[in-house]
Amino acid sequence: MADHGTGNYEKTYAAAKNDPERFWGEVAEGIDWIKRWDRVIDDSRKPFYRWFSGGVLNTCYNCVDRHVENGRGDQLAMVFDSPLSGTTRKFTYRELQDLTARHAGALRDMGVDKGDTVIIYMPMVPEAIVAMLACARLGAVHSVVFGGFAAPELAKRIVDARPRVVLSASCGLLPGRTVAYKPLLDEALEIAGVPDTPCLVLQRPELKADLVAGRDVDWDEAVARASPADCVPVAATDPLYIIYTSGTTGKPKGVVRDNGGHAVALRWSMEAVYDTQPGDVYWAASDIGWVVGHSYIVYGPLLQGCTTIVYEGKPVGTPDAGAFWRVCAEHGVNTLFTAPTAFRAIKKEDPNGELVRQYDMSRFRCLFLAGERSVPDDIAYASGILGVPVIDHWWQTEMGWPGLSNCMGIEHLPVKPGSVTKPVPGYVIEMLDESGHPRPNGEVGNLAIKLPMPPGTLYTLWHNEEGYRETYLSRYPGYYLSGDAGVYDTDGYASVMARIDDIINVAGHRLSTGQMEQILAAHPAVAEGAVVGVADAIKGQVPIGMVVLKSGVAESEAEICKELVASVRNQLGAVAAFKDVVVVQRLPKTRSGKVLRVTIRTMADGVEPKVPATIEDDSVLPEITAALQALGYPRQAA
Repeated sequence: MADHGTGNYEKTYAAAKNDPERFWGEVAEGIDWIKRWDRVIDDSRKPFYRWFSGGVLNTCYNCVDRHVENGRGDQLAMVFDSPLSGTTRKFTYRELQDLTARHAGALRDMGVDKGDTVIIYMPMVPEAIVAMLACARLGAVHSVVFGGFAAPELAKRIVDARPRVVLSASCGLLPGRTVAYKPLLDEALEIAGVPDTPCLVLQRPELKADLVAGRDVDWDEAVARASPADCVPVAATDPLYIIYTSGTTGKPKGVVRDNGGHAVALRWSMEAVYDTQPGDVYWAASDIGWVVGHSYIVYGPLLQGCTTIVYEGKPVGTPDAGAFWRVCAEHGVNTLFTAPTAFRAIKKEDPNGELVRQYDMSRFRCLFLAGERSVPDDIAYASGILGVPVIDHWWQTEMGWPGLSNCMGIEHLPVKPGSVTKPVPGYVIEMLDESGHPRPNGEVGNLAIKLPMPPGTLYTLWHNEEGYRETYLSRYPGYYLSGDAGVYDTDGYASVMARIDDIINVAGHRLSTGQMEQILAAHPAVAEGAVVGVADAIKGQVPIGMVVLKSGVAESEAEICKELVASVRNQLGAVAAFKDVVVVQRLPKTRSGKVLRVTIRTMADGVEPKVPATIEDDSVLPEITAALQALGYPRQAA
């Protein structure tokens, strides 16, 4: 029998690699099926593989109803904690079942049927999670758009997804302000040319919205009058959701996830990667607008029968850098998953970790980081203040669940700070050169995943199969191209260094900006930093750095910058040509915490940046402009 639970990592990895049909067929027994599959892997249309073809199930049933039927109805399913609104709400699995069934009934009353698309444009409130589950209950395809997204960006997604209904709320909350969603939604529908699209609107007490008569429906009223809807059987290969990710073209890139493979992989990942069991309290400190929210606020924890935390707040400022520790202590969190940038924000405000000691963290077992590369200093800080394993791991929107990680539920391998450990069973990951040959250990290559990728990963782009082939499959036949650069060491441990675009060419030498960022972050005064390669008339490209300092640093900025330049040159040599670094108050980031390196680079090169709609706060850009000018950028062409 294949080993797909706890045990030896090498044994489990070999089982998944050598006989994936048997391995995943046995893992799939962890999901309740209405009809078993005909084929575990359908390879009849290579390179477009499908998982569990012929199988029939319902994802919402697996997330909610089956736990009630199996005697877990009184267990907490979801805890909502909002320091921004000052409210906490708790829901058992039985209460979540009732809410989801009635909300599905309200959607059905608005004409939503199996196969229809529904856009969810909402803040981090329990109703948003219920909405996702209600769509899955009906067999409808949801597409969550980050709440507060600009109207033109929301309009692009409306045009591409063609929703039957849009679900929204009157407002979202940020520290110190309220963001009205309804005017943005109304504008987006006009831009998209579908102003009559029905909208279900949750009225929040902080700000009520004006409803359009005959089109908009009050959320609470619709749910109150609806009769509960049963779970609708869907094919394993039917789409569950669309999630849009950034692309180089103007057209949105709609990653599609199916029902069967997704449920199988997500439930197993909770056990194998995150070492969680039914009844554990799991918190992914993210937003449902991002893939982390889809996978590990909603589907993963609920498929596994855990209690999931839904948090409307920030790591700092709501009210202080102890916000995460309060939530963990009050709700008994066992496992936390967040972005390294959250910890860098905490480190900046509380460099000695004094606030964590004010809370009872006795039930806390493990911290997982992903979204940006965790440099060794991130790991050292987090493990130092928490005293638990800190695991950096890697995956992408397209993948849906981790591809490189220390699989804590299989075998806790030794941690190497700066590395994301080894491939998760089911993934065959190679670092390829330009010709498609594996790079030797120690040499950076393009990170590619051998086909077929495991269940739960994307199987196409929404209404754009050719775009899927061209973007991900054409560069290396038989492989998915991740767009990231990575390296294996002599022990087979992987490090994901940067996006391929962030491997810079300095006078013919390929250098990783991520490696330079790691050196900057190791300085005791630095909270976080970014390095980008900018155009140079002689060397082709040269690196420049920006750093944010920790609070209370007494040393002068000039002296710190001088030390940083010396550190990079000492560790990488003069070939790095690292001469320019500047202190800034903050770095430009997306709402999910990714540093906008491309934006910095284009500004330094004197090109008008295309600022992404996902930027957290564009008021940071004038400071970045001033910092670049202080370094002499953009430079005049020779």
